[in-house]
Amino acid sequence: MSDAAWAHVCRSMEELRALAGAVNLLSWDQETYMPPRGAAARGEQLAALQGLGHERLVDPRLGEALERAEAAPGDEERRAALAALRFDRDRAVRVPVALVKELARSQSRGVQAWRTAREASAFARFAPELTHLVELRREMADALGVPPGGERYDALLEGYEPGMRVARLEPLLRRLAGWLAPLADRAASATVEDGFLRGRFEAGAQWDFTLELLEAMGFDLQAGRQDRSAHPFSTGIDPGDVRLTTRIHEELPLSAIFSTLHEGGHGLYEQGLPERWRGSVLGAAASYGLHESQSRLWENQVGRSLPFWRHFLPRLAARFPSLAGVPVEAFHRAANKVERTLIRVEADEVTYNLHIVLRFELEVALLRGQLQVADLPAAWSDRCAALLGVRPARDAEGCLQDIHWAWGEIGYFPTYTLGNLYAASLFAAAGRDLPGLEEEIGTGNLAPLLGWLREKVHRAGRTLPAEELVRRATGAGLTDEDLRRALTAKVERLCRT
Repeated sequence: MSDAAWAHVCRSMEELRALAGAVNLLSWDQETYMPPRGAAARGEQLAALQGLGHERLVDPRLGEALERAEAAPGDEERRAALAALRFDRDRAVRVPVALVKELARSQSRGVQAWRTAREASAFARFAPELTHLVELRREMADALGVPPGGERYDALLEGYEPGMRVARLEPLLRRLAGWLAPLADRAASATVEDGFLRGRFEAGAQWDFTLELLEAMGFDLQAGRQDRSAHPFSTGIDPGDVRLTTRIHEELPLSAIFSTLHEGGHGLYEQGLPERWRGSVLGAAASYGLHESQSRLWENQVGRSLPFWRHFLPRLAARFPSLAGVPVEAFHRAANKVERTLIRVEADEVTYNLHIVLRFELEVALLRGQLQVADLPAAWSDRCAALLGVRPARDAEGCLQDIHWAWGEIGYFPTYTLGNLYAASLFAAAGRDLPGLEEEIGTGNLAPLLGWLREKVHRAGRTLPAEELVRRATGAGLTDEDLRRALTAKVERLCRT
């Protein structure tokens, strides 16, 4: 009987993974190639598929098979799969399928409304859809249930970062802001020449260079592809089908480079998940924060390093002759220039987490009912001024700059900061385990680092909680010490030269 129960569980996991892959593919197409007039139909398609997946997950027959399988003996891998499926199912059974479908429809409408509002820099065009999305997320949080001693935001955060709570995040982010702000002041006082990055950098040549970077990272273009979108993102449909997007501005050559490194890091994680788990709940990241650690590690620890540019600047200059005479040290300084700017995705390492603090504070206030959607632009402007010292002149460079709220992803933003912290710790550990790592990066050989990440992070899939996985790889759990040490050292070097 236990073997039959486990077989039922395995068939269900395979079907759930297939449905999730179809949803991801439709969502990717919505952001890349779908014509604008396809939005209404896409919303219904996504609602149908997400509703079907929800119904399969909460099916009483799966619940019965899960209970029988849990009661039977099993190896460590089976127990891990059952625990992960139990986590997903216990959350799903609390949520009505009607809410799942309505959220999918609202997300589709929200994306289209956000895109229109952003182009016009008019928040009022997005506000009604965002109001509905916030209402649905509150309803979702209430259905999921507030953890003991917690709040609504915790219920949503649990879906992105299991075990994380506002009570732990708030002091962590306050502490980060406390040492990042003076570090940003010191770094911003340094004179950095970056005139060579101004001008026109032809889009096609930028595109070709981003593909060269993906190949150097080890991203398999036979098992994935890169396209363009208004907001760079990545989607894992299967380890053999990973979709990335980047954004190209002809006047901002570093934008596409860092976007590709960032999304390529996500893609490498997806491609590195064990193929034997492609039909299992284990074939996924341990958390969104851990996923972000992979993207931020490749973008920052690798892509903003001097060894990286020793190898790749000559290749970039071969495509853009105006860079041919630029010393690598000067280019490295420009790539790490610290500025109090408005746009998160273009932010430097030092100020980036201040952008996350801003979004986290506003999200929590929205969920608590302390902030109304209509008041969001003004609240954004005030907190942006307080945290970053600048105010947006237009909604497009303020509360309309990110797509996440249009997707209904309230609770996601903190995972970027968690990713930054994990990335710093993982890269420091890789440096200890791989003597000569910087020299290898300086020759363009990124394979040793990828191999280390495959061994320490990717191959574990969802068998361990994110913080435990990081602890095993680095010797410590969630800490800001490695990031503080690395950024302080970088800023000191930049200010000396």
